Amino acid sequence: MIEACVQKILNARFLSYEISPPKSPHIGETLLEELDEWGGFDALVCTDSPLAKCRQSPILASLKLQNALKKPVICTLNMRDRNTIALQGDILGANALDIRMFLTLTGDPIKLGDQPNAKGVFEGNSSLLVELIENFNQQKDLAGNPIKGTLKTIYPFGVLNAYANNLLSLKNKMRRKIKSGVLALFTQPVYDIEIAKLLLEWCEEINAELGKKAQVVFGYFPIVRYKTAQFLYAKLPGVFVPEIWLEKLENAHKISEIEEEKVGFELSKTLFENLKNLHPKIHFMNGNKIAMAKKIIG
Repeated sequence: MIEACVQKILNARFLSYEISPPKSPHIGETLLEELDEWGGFDALVCTDSPLAKCRQSPILASLKLQNALKKPVICTLNMRDRNTIALQGDILGANALDIRMFLTLTGDPIKLGDQPNAKGVFEGNSSLLVELIENFNQQKDLAGNPIKGTLKTIYPFGVLNAYANNLLSLKNKMRRKIKSGVLALFTQPVYDIEIAKLLLEWCEEINAELGKKAQVVFGYFPIVRYKTAQFLYAKLPGVFVPEIWLEKLENAHKISEIEEEKVGFELSKTLFENLKNLHPKIHFMNGNKIAMAKKIIG
């Protein structure tokens, strides 16, 4: 199951769906039933306390999801909350349970979250986590000591902003991450097809330069509210929302909430189709709102 998923990411059409575990010991029967009934995704991506908000362990949540749905899960891990001893222990323990695909993050700042007294670890950035995984794939720990027994292959993935004021800095970040060994880069939400084309061009160029075969997986987040578009435009520097989206959503917002949602849905649906036609590797994010995901994907 895991290797088949990796091959899809590298060589075929691929759709992942993001799940954020709750601040609860349970995943939720309703959510599991909805996901099982839908099944229109190739893999789930389980988040790791995004925005530094306390949530269920991503590894344990990934294990529950994978076992319940019989679908592969990419487990997100960040460098904010654990040092490399804890991270190595978690990944070692997960290996025999077939949690072997990891989306590597540095992690959001503590100040964004709901745990003001917590202390960020940040022993390194996401590249250190990729190095740790690469060492495990050579059957040794981060310090070079041999592993007892045999680890199954672990697959590291990375994240990338979808936009930067300095595009050269974004391209250089893509190069560093591909060089580190990630198999694919999951981007922040993309709203501009020209930017999507540029990311693909860079990836092809960097792969040729480094002798790699990394892939881009376009992040996708539907916008059905003008307020959401404003937030993404103003507060997330790694995301670019075109002016035409802001204009159309603002005009619809002035008419009615129903019109606003209708216009946002149409814009988002068209974007999804355009991204899929350009490069059918997409990571769908919408806060566990599965009914909307089904409507957009079709």
